[in-house]
Amino acid sequence: MGYHSTMYWMEKRAEERGNIGKYYPEAKSVISLGLNYFTGNPSTESDVGKISNYAWGDDYHALIKSRLYQLLGKIKTKFPHINGIACVDTSPIMEKDWAQRAGIGWIGKHTNLITRDYGSWIFLGELLLDVKLEYDTPFEDDLCGTCTACLDACPTNAFPEPYVLDASKCISYLTIEHRGDLPTELEDKLSGWIYGCDICQEVCPWNITFSHLSNENSFQPRENLKERPIRQWEELTEEEYRRLFKKSTVKRTKYAGLKRNIESARKSLCESL
Repeated sequence: MGYHSTMYWMEKRAEERGNIGKYYPEAKSVISLGLNYFTGNPSTESDVGKISNYAWGDDYHALIKSRLYQLLGKIKTKFPHINGIACVDTSPIMEKDWAQRAGIGWIGKHTNLITRDYGSWIFLGELLLDVKLEYDTPFEDDLCGTCTACLDACPTNAFPEPYVLDASKCISYLTIEHRGDLPTELEDKLSGWIYGCDICQEVCPWNITFSHLSNENSFQPRENLKERPIRQWEELTEEEYRRLFKKSTVKRTKYAGLKRNIESARKSLCESL
């Protein structure tokens, strides 16, 4: 369908994503885990440059992979013959599909995994093991029902249909993965977002009702990230950028990309006033 836009690495490793045995031939079981990252609601001020909730704290990749290998170590202490590898979202596996098959939750119309306990505010991680385990029952219910709140709220119409995301129109993709100038028809629709976007999650009834604050210190918001006005973001220097986002996922977009996002977000905020 081409909905992955310029994320060509998805094409290159599509065979591994579709067949876990191509990625880890010894795999006989997948242990899927979720970690709550929600650390509070965003600022309600209209002039704030918004950053996605998951990026308010430290980069989750290292933390989750470290925890997974700790778990693998405990498993091997009791069962030395077992081998495996730890995976986060940089690995070519279908994380949300495996989480649903493991019974953690269901994939919502906004394409995120939703759980009964924490909504969709969770990071996923996996252990691939070379032994067959007793498998859990898949989560087979679709508890989105007739709700379309996430689809209706998207300012860029990034969902061509329920359960399908067109990355080329997604604010998260545009502000993180996209390189170069933003598409002219979308650059004034960022709704104040300068890194990522949580709109489809914020309006989800499951998140509104069941979100819980994370007790993970690494995810707690860094200084002045939730309330910083766009005018102050415009003054961001490269030196401050390096200091503020050390060990942060925000570094993925690089300084030039973040400055581009800030300028586009400023225009979108001006348009809305």
